[in-house]
Amino acid sequence: MKTTYQLHGMTCASCGALVTKTLKGVDGVSDASVNFATETASVAHEAPVSLEILNTALAPLGKYSLSERSPHTETAHSMGMSEDEHRAHTGIGQTKAVKIAAAEALRSQIRIGIPLAIIAALIMVLDLFVAMPLLLEEFVHHLLPIMATYVLFVIGVPYLKGLVRFLKTGRADMDTLVGLGTLTAFLASFAISVMELVPGMLPAALEGVTYYEATIIIVVFITLGKYLEARSKIVASDAIEKLLELSAKTALVIRDGVAVEIAISEVVVGDIIRVLPGTKVPLDGVIVEGDSYLDEALVTGEPDPAHKSAGDTVIGGTLNTTGSFTFRATAVGSDTMLARIVQMVEDAQGSKAPIEALVDRISAVFTPTVLAVAVLALILWSVLGSPVLGLTAFVTVLVIACPCALGLATPMSIVTAVGTAASRGILIKDAASLELLALADTIVVDKTGTITKGMPEVIDFSVSGDLSEDAALAILAGIETYSEHPLARGVLAYAKTRNVLPAAATNIEAMKGRGIMGTVDDLTYKVGSTSFVGAPEDTTPYTTICIAREGGPLLATLHIADAVKDNAKGAIAALHKLGKTVIMLSGDDQATADRIAKEVGIDTAIGGVLPADKHAHIKRLQAEGKKVAMVGDGVNDAPALAQADIGVAMATGTDVAIESASITLLHGDLDRLVHAIKLSKRTRANIRQNLFFAFMYNTLGIPLAALTILPPAFAGFAMAASSVSVVGNALRLKK
Repeated sequence: MKTTYQLHGMTCASCGALVTKTLKGVDGVSDASVNFATETASVAHEAPVSLEILNTALAPLGKYSLSERSPHTETAHSMGMSEDEHRAHTGIGQTKAVKIAAAEALRSQIRIGIPLAIIAALIMVLDLFVAMPLLLEEFVHHLLPIMATYVLFVIGVPYLKGLVRFLKTGRADMDTLVGLGTLTAFLASFAISVMELVPGMLPAALEGVTYYEATIIIVVFITLGKYLEARSKIVASDAIEKLLELSAKTALVIRDGVAVEIAISEVVVGDIIRVLPGTKVPLDGVIVEGDSYLDEALVTGEPDPAHKSAGDTVIGGTLNTTGSFTFRATAVGSDTMLARIVQMVEDAQGSKAPIEALVDRISAVFTPTVLAVAVLALILWSVLGSPVLGLTAFVTVLVIACPCALGLATPMSIVTAVGTAASRGILIKDAASLELLALADTIVVDKTGTITKGMPEVIDFSVSGDLSEDAALAILAGIETYSEHPLARGVLAYAKTRNVLPAAATNIEAMKGRGIMGTVDDLTYKVGSTSFVGAPEDTTPYTTICIAREGGPLLATLHIADAVKDNAKGAIAALHKLGKTVIMLSGDDQATADRIAKEVGIDTAIGGVLPADKHAHIKRLQAEGKKVAMVGDGVNDAPALAQADIGVAMATGTDVAIESASITLLHGDLDRLVHAIKLSKRTRANIRQNLFFAFMYNTLGIPLAALTILPPAFAGFAMAASSVSVVGNALRLKK
């Protein structure tokens, strides 16, 4: 049995490892996992484990607590709900206003901290390589302690708390490493500054050695990473919020023969609801009277409004374009398709296992090991009769082990890569997404808006009667000018590209679902399907529009299709070169899907796919051991985007798809996916190179420091050199 709780007190992704380990240690808990994005903790247990017991286990950590989550049946009342109700529904432990305030607080600290870090870095460089004038040296000597005190004890409070938690519980995380290193560097520097005031008190080995610059730089850069995490956390719940906004808040329900506007939550199955032109369909149901064209793109992903009449089903959240109709509600609340999509997105987001950062795993062992080495060095040198060397070794070990480069290794690569990606039209939400994209072996793409342009376009036009192409097209465009059918836009656009002006048409009569009739130069013409004009059935996989004189032969035929994007074929070929398998899912019929797949070189095409089917296909591929990247642009893609290992959205699509995805491609350009995958591979390699640089200094430096072979002054230089190596290597990603 698994129970999911809201987790309060999450401030960074590394918190997850600490909470997970603590919960796993509770009697009766067989497994536990934490989701940073949704601020939830899932606890697996055979017998019930009370919430009180779990919170008691978390209490020593100081800032974490669990609470019950609201049941998902609240979906019925979630449309138009208050901010607190939204927080309860989505399982996010804080309101958006609170999250924004926390992020802004970090931003304010960074605005002060970054200038101080720049000053500290310049002082460090001058001190190492340039002989500063005496007056400047004295000024710096007094300025640095003030700067470091502010940075550590104002900006660095969370890291000091991390150190306190470690001392209380023995559990270390990234905050522990930062707190340990910065506090040690500061206290050692402060002690040296005090001893310098008393002649002869300061050992010669420590003369002029301070680490204030290191304290400032470490705290500021790590806080910058915290701010980036906070910003990504704010948008974590936006996908669900935008989905909820799609629904109408009220419905015109027929009660005693009168249309009464009531709240969605008050509608019951069987109610008759009236839908006016230009309004949203409030709930799922079946039309009982009237007809119209419904824009279902937000739910089905298909660009063309669908004609609906008596007996046809309608979906809540879709837009009624022109006509008016009434329908009988068949699903309300959590049973509607839109609510189910919300549920699938929420479940997919919550089911993702947290990505435990390599640094956090190492820190659990690294911190106590460094402490043990430092204390052991102090004791051994003191026993050997040299407490000064013992103190020197103790300070040097902790300073060389300070996780400056370790803390920068991943953030610097990510910040550089994200900036580089943005300049190429690729928006990346978080570090995990960028790193995971390279591991995806299967690319699943939606058809409409991803492979195709998502709008009707004329494929070919041919005449078979006594009219020229331009004359037939002018008549066709003239009549289609009065048509409400979405395909008419494609016809008029085609006529415009050929510089053909629509002919003057009169006596227009629309035959909904079939075609349209009109008179041009005293002759009546029929425009529509082959059956409507009396022409032979067309066997092409395209939508066919015919024109014929009333009672006369076929004059011209025009084929319309959702055209393939210009760069789609090249992008698919490039994905194949990267070793990726490409699968296309489409709401269109199988014949259309096969035609598009063959045209662009896609490996597998699956047609007739509903929103829930896309989600199910992703889960099936994952069950087969595939690492899946899903590319889409519609609301119907949102559950699949959230379920996939990596969700990639086209910025030309809906906001919901973009918020559900981890990566967004601007301008709907599939070529950018190829660039993103290549950048992901380079970034993964870059992070590992950075970790090598970071650990190389620690691995070599700690034993040398313990043996006092490495002077304290060089410890600061080595620490700076490791940071320079990491930053310089990360900047290579700009190329």
